[in-house]
Amino acid sequence: MKVVLFCGGYGMRMRNAPDDDVPKPMQMVGPRPLIWHVMRYYAHFGHTEFILCLGYGASHIKEYFLRYEEATSNDFVMRGGTVELLHSDIADWSISFIDTGLESAIGERLRRVRSHLGDDEYFLANYADVLTDAPLNDMIAEVVDSGAAASMMIVPPQSSFHCVDVSDTGKVKAITPVSQFPIWENGGFFVLTQEIFDHLPEGGDLVEDACGGLAAEGRLYAYKHDGFWKPADTFKERAELDARFARGDRPWMVWDGDTPTP
Repeated sequence: MKVVLFCGGYGMRMRNAPDDDVPKPMQMVGPRPLIWHVMRYYAHFGHTEFILCLGYGASHIKEYFLRYEEATSNDFVMRGGTVELLHSDIADWSISFIDTGLESAIGERLRRVRSHLGDDEYFLANYADVLTDAPLNDMIAEVVDSGAAASMMIVPPQSSFHCVDVSDTGKVKAITPVSQFPIWENGGFFVLTQEIFDHLPEGGDLVEDACGGLAAEGRLYAYKHDGFWKPADTFKERAELDARFARGDRPWMVWDGDTPTP
């Protein structure tokens, strides 16, 4: 299946300074940027046709792949100054770099790459800033079996805040961690069909407009995942992932142990 990655937002909560123009998907986790980790996850499950919805900071993403250094994360032999790779990461990847506008909402970005999906019934989509160990092909199978037009992965609340139940007189009756409430939040991994475009107006939002419309018709499926899931929406969250990588705690790297590409 083709994989649509939304990587054109400003990422204001991630930027270190007002003049920092590095887009969020290009922030580093270990020796590779977030977007590489997301793409490597999909490639592990056999989905290697990527459509990048570019906008803010597009040049950083283009340059990274145009100057891609396989030797950074692959073993190699150097003979007489010539590098011979023992295996590679992206040799079998197809990546389309599509300008979808600086100010476009995510739904509009998806509309602008529709022609690149061809006649494929199903395709995948992701915010390009979330890592997980979810069994992707199981997720896809559940959605296909359900007959739904679209699905989103949902995860337990990640907030560390507490909810306070208080009486009219101001007395606290209970304090409960948000994570203990029986609610779920959008995990950012989507399995979609072309029917999504029937509910996606010009300039619209993927979740509120398209998914909301399908939910009202009973055509939206929720895949529940309570394993590892971690966003990198802020500098702190990205730093936590980077620290986990440094100490070898990398549950999202489900591709570890894959047979390398010669």
